[in-house]
Amino acid sequence: MLKTLVARLGLMTAAVALLAACGSQPSEPTRQEGERVASDHPVVGQRWNLLLVGTDERLSMPDTPHFVVSPEGRVSGSDGCNSLNGRVSLGEGNRIEFSELATSRRGCPQLEDAKRVTAMMENAYRFLIDHDRLVFFGPDQRVLGGWKKAD
Repeated sequence: MLKTLVARLGLMTAAVALLAACGSQPSEPTRQEGERVASDHPVVGQRWNLLLVGTDERLSMPDTPHFVVSPEGRVSGSDGCNSLNGRVSLGEGNRIEFSELATSRRGCPQLEDAKRVTAMMENAYRFLIDHDRLVFFGPDQRVLGGWKKAD
């Protein structure tokens, strides 16, 4: 199933690159400060658990890294060691932007991996949803990591 997802991501990346080559400008997130995001948006209101960093790396953390986006444009969750919260903007063309991310300061042996989870979110530029999977892409269209809907 993961190979199928990665293959689909490759096709999506090629399509995005083709559109960029044709001169289309990426749209910026359209949410203004304090503006709500659509509560029926597929990212909103769902708990997303970390599946992979990059295309194939699984992390073993004290707590499962996860996040939830609220209709108010807030994000909350865990980086695997610390709680996190901040803002998220969802724009046209599957644009996503996390901002003002803050974490608690509890230490854990996997603190470097926790920082990688937060960095993935901070660098997310676009997303793709395929069934129960959410994949983040960077501005260079590289896969940053994947999340799975919590059961």
